[in-house]
Amino acid sequence: MNKQIEFDSLWYGFHAATMVNGKYSTIADAAIGVRDGRIQWIGPRCDLPLYQAGQEHDLNGGWVTPGLIDCHTHLVFGGNRAHEFEQRLNGISYQEIAGQGGGIAASVRATREESHEQLLVSAGRRLKSLMQDGVTTLEIKSGYGLSVPHEVKMLEVAGTLAEQFPVDIRTTCLAAHAVPPEYHNRADDYIDYLCETLLPEIARLGIADAVDAFCETIAFTPDQVRRYFQTAQSLGLPVKLHAEQLSSLGGASLAARFQALSADHLEYMTEDDVAAMHASGTVAVLLPGAFFTLKETRQPPVDLLRRYHVPVAIATDINPGTSPVLSLRLMMNMACTLFGLTPEEALAATTTYAAQALGLAESHGQLSVGKIADFVCWDVTSPGELSYWLGGNLLKKRVKAGEISHV
Repeated sequence: MNKQIEFDSLWYGFHAATMVNGKYSTIADAAIGVRDGRIQWIGPRCDLPLYQAGQEHDLNGGWVTPGLIDCHTHLVFGGNRAHEFEQRLNGISYQEIAGQGGGIAASVRATREESHEQLLVSAGRRLKSLMQDGVTTLEIKSGYGLSVPHEVKMLEVAGTLAEQFPVDIRTTCLAAHAVPPEYHNRADDYIDYLCETLLPEIARLGIADAVDAFCETIAFTPDQVRRYFQTAQSLGLPVKLHAEQLSSLGGASLAARFQALSADHLEYMTEDDVAAMHASGTVAVLLPGAFFTLKETRQPPVDLLRRYHVPVAIATDINPGTSPVLSLRLMMNMACTLFGLTPEEALAATTTYAAQALGLAESHGQLSVGKIADFVCWDVTSPGELSYWLGGNLLKKRVKAGEISHV
């Protein structure tokens, strides 16, 4: 006699795009059995074994995918930079704005001035928008504090968001985002401060899951980033890197040498960079929101990334200056229309490979046995519609760890 399977909940009445191996890997008329917040069984409903379920949920049509994962955000910040948006539209470049004390420096001033509670309220509003768009997991970077107390404040706000909202949040210390005003023209001294004081304190507090830097002509050199990464890894913190956004400095190859989780932006990466990332398993995170907002014309080399089988993720890069984006689905569309990804690649880039970019491949990003039961039911007739529609509310149900999650 077959043993009866015990589910906490059983979900049926939908088709599933499981995203196993980065493909739709569809199951028609599917069912998902959940136990202790994880997927215990998934397959065609007609193949369900003998079971008992605490609750049963008929989703009444639509498509289920893994919960979307936004693997690169700057969600916590003070103020906004709408005036810089106007400046750029009047012909002033991002680099010129930064040189005039705008850009990241402007957000540093605003973020330092705001309290934990003020930052929490504004970030919470933005987080709700992402959740309404199907996001169940995201990364939040610091990087607008640039000193121990203010970087800690930002990371603690991210931790509070994780306590208050039904999402998984990975935190990243991006203290090497820009040179703060108190270290003007002393970038090497600031790197010394990060390596000797800030990173050890962040590690001691245990409030960051990874460390990031901005390797660019307006930020930090590869040699400065190398020192910063060496310190991070000595403290047991994995690394990732903003690289090749505005120029080619070999940042992606540098990230690969440190076995980085991801290298992000990548418009100016070379074939050598792509080969290095393939060898290291580093994920390429493309950020079409910043590309679009800055009116860039040089696209990341998607064909090279395909040829070398480098996993590709997509994220909002939500930030107050260069990517004021509140929709990950919109980024899926832009990745298709601007960068040439297919809708299947775009969905894999916000599920399977976005999980890998956060070091969560073992637990997130696919609908398969053993994974966290994070999934979304969409009011669509095919999974490709998630990249097709520009805006609109397509979400029918959002399930977090096997429980219906209301935004």
